[in-house]
Amino acid sequence: MIAAKNSNEKALPPAVSDASNRSWPARHPRLFTFLLSAVIVWAVDTAGYIYIYPHSIYNALERAIVSRGIGAMPGGIPINTIYTMPDLASPYMVKSDPLVGPNHDTLYAIGWLDLSREPQVLHVPDMAGRYYSVEFVDSWGDIFAYVGRRTTGTQAGDYLISGPGWRGALPPGVTQISSPDNTVFLIGRVLVESYRDLATAYILENQIQLTPLSHWQSGP
Repeated sequence: MIAAKNSNEKALPPAVSDASNRSWPARHPRLFTFLLSAVIVWAVDTAGYIYIYPHSIYNALERAIVSRGIGAMPGGIPINTIYTMPDLASPYMVKSDPLVGPNHDTLYAIGWLDLSREPQVLHVPDMAGRYYSVEFVDSWGDIFAYVGRRTTGTQAGDYLISGPGWRGALPPGVTQISSPDNTVFLIGRVLVESYRDLATAYILENQIQLTPLSHWQSGP
């Protein structure tokens, strides 16, 4: 005989499987592993692109300029010197030199600075209203300072480029430019009005000079 069911007895809830009690990663281990791997790869690639790629390009450009030079400069450009290009850019230069896309109405001055031992003093002549610029690029590829008609005018001037943490005495009449790195890429530009103006522009460009601070004490 089957006992009568007590009407007051509460029905038990249906049994819940172990699978439904497990968390989402436990229920989908392969998908979770794939998504986690994708996030890690994305984070590593992003960090590499942001923090490593700019330095790689910068270092490659430095090696190319120091070892091969620019334009007609044979044997490279020594550190802490400026090479002033005597001629306007040509199609051959665009193809063969690391300075990509130069202007055809501009004379370029190129240098790579090492400020780890001491600052360098940049001298620019009186450009008499002519457009010119000297920009300073750090190892991230960012322009951190700029000397030229747009910011400092066209009068003669002297600028001390110092590395991070330098605390020396600034010579009288010299403006300090603090670099975030001890390595600096310097790019100078002098406008050439016409082919007849080329010689005058080069004379002015050739007066853009670098001098170590230790040699500057007695004058450039």
